[in-house]
Amino acid sequence: MFKKNTKHLQPDIFGMFNSLPSKMQEKIKQSEEHHFYKLIFSKIDEKIFSILYSDKKSRPNSAINAMVSSLILMSRRQWTYEELFKQIQFNILVRVALGLDSIDAMPFSPATLFNFQNRINDHFVRNGENLLEQVFDNLTTGQLKALKLKTNIQRTDSFAAASNIRNYSRLQLLVELIIRIWRILSDEHKEQFSSHFENYTGKTSGQYIYSLSSAEFPKELDKIGLLYHWIDKNLKPSYAGHDVFRTFERVYSEHFSIIDDKISVKKNDELTSSSLQSPDDLDAAYRLKNREVTKGQSINVTETAHPDNPINLVSDVDVNPVNKDDSIVLNKRIDRIKDKTPDLDELHFDGAYGSAENDLKFEEHKITPVQTAVRGAKSAVDIEIEKESDGQYTVSCPNQTVGSVKARKRYKAEFNLQICNRCPLKEECSTIAMKKCRVFYFAEKAYLAKKRQKTVKTIPPERRQLRNNVEATVNEFTCRLRKKKLKVRGLFKTSVFAYSVAISVNFGRIYRLIATDPVQYACFLCSFSRIFKDRLQNMVSNLRFYKKKSQLMSMTNYCAFVHQYLMF
Repeated sequence: MFKKNTKHLQPDIFGMFNSLPSKMQEKIKQSEEHHFYKLIFSKIDEKIFSILYSDKKSRPNSAINAMVSSLILMSRRQWTYEELFKQIQFNILVRVALGLDSIDAMPFSPATLFNFQNRINDHFVRNGENLLEQVFDNLTTGQLKALKLKTNIQRTDSFAAASNIRNYSRLQLLVELIIRIWRILSDEHKEQFSSHFENYTGKTSGQYIYSLSSAEFPKELDKIGLLYHWIDKNLKPSYAGHDVFRTFERVYSEHFSIIDDKISVKKNDELTSSSLQSPDDLDAAYRLKNREVTKGQSINVTETAHPDNPINLVSDVDVNPVNKDDSIVLNKRIDRIKDKTPDLDELHFDGAYGSAENDLKFEEHKITPVQTAVRGAKSAVDIEIEKESDGQYTVSCPNQTVGSVKARKRYKAEFNLQICNRCPLKEECSTIAMKKCRVFYFAEKAYLAKKRQKTVKTIPPERRQLRNNVEATVNEFTCRLRKKKLKVRGLFKTSVFAYSVAISVNFGRIYRLIATDPVQYACFLCSFSRIFKDRLQNMVSNLRFYKKKSQLMSMTNYCAFVHQYLMF
């Protein structure tokens, strides 16, 4: 049964905080953890997760805001689960961050936290809805509104997050599945079919591979193919519903072909980058980029980028298999980003995101794409296309400019042949030589691509380098990866990491802002509070006065006074 956690709203007069010395209380009020309690923990909408629990009267759930906040703190501090529970139990500041005012109460057990994540995962699998994404969206929307940040200019980038899996070779992966099939067999079947598995049992897949020479690998693949075919025919009726067998079936179809009931091994170049990389992570894909192999996921990050903003916040996060192209990710995500920030009209990105499909999306949403690099080889002759009106274009090369006419399916521009014949670049030109002219054929998408590629030269100089700073945001994520690897496996757990870190990154930026700018701090809290709105606005006025007349009260003392007055 779903129940909101409201105990933290009524501090106990004999509770942990009130029992501390006054100096410790003052330090706690100014701590990062106390700000976390106010800005993150207290703003988590627990009703989002009510769908995970029964409507019938039964045992209520543990504090959801405490569990979600714990996941965020884990990512922020890079704790293990063991370290998390140790910190909750013995660290006063962590207990303050989780709204705990009792020295001995634990908000949940390890099993409860794991079950909670499993519930979220099951809901994601059934409905395609990530509840942690909703938490991130709700918090970010409130923060953007409270800080009055401009969201019309944004930037995006992605990075690879390798899964915490072993790097299997093809042969080792096939042997590993045989060993795991053997483990799930009943005692009766083990005794009955032991002769089929005897070469692979009693050792690990790695030990088996190390005992083979490279010359034996092709024959071993053929031998394993026959065993896979036998397992599929003889064990499927008894074990088809088992998770290990479903994984086996996937590997069987990816690595072998069956024609007329005869099995053959697929060539290496027939395997796709989406084929299974490890039986421990069914979502991990394969990517080779800049001679570096990654097996896992890709995380795409979008953030505000207006130069007038005091800080910029992450506005969108998306997790995909690592082999999914950035342009496809953006095409799927741009509608969602526009819904969250309707005033978006300028998006900065690198060459990997440009595509004809995305150009159409940008036109639909009236977004100006700013691409800072061109993907692929650059043409030797630069041909420009300008749109005069619907169906009318002006096409220019370095030597001449002509109008376009509508062909049957495309547009075409006819260049003067005599001028083209004198051009030293005519052999490298993309126009087509005809008897009377040279012709350049193009479609609407070619115009949009040209428009996208030259936008960076048309915007003010101070905005041309805005995309670069998204690399610092990416670094705030990747610095939590040990040797570029996550501590977890699977698409869902990667998304838990991504949204938790995104919330943490935004909180960190807000905390640093309000810690150094008490006026901004008071304004920020004012936007979250209706009850004390008038009083807070008076405090802001007084604060500005004292900021000018610092001799009346030191800023350090006054800031401490503001913290004490507003936070409790």
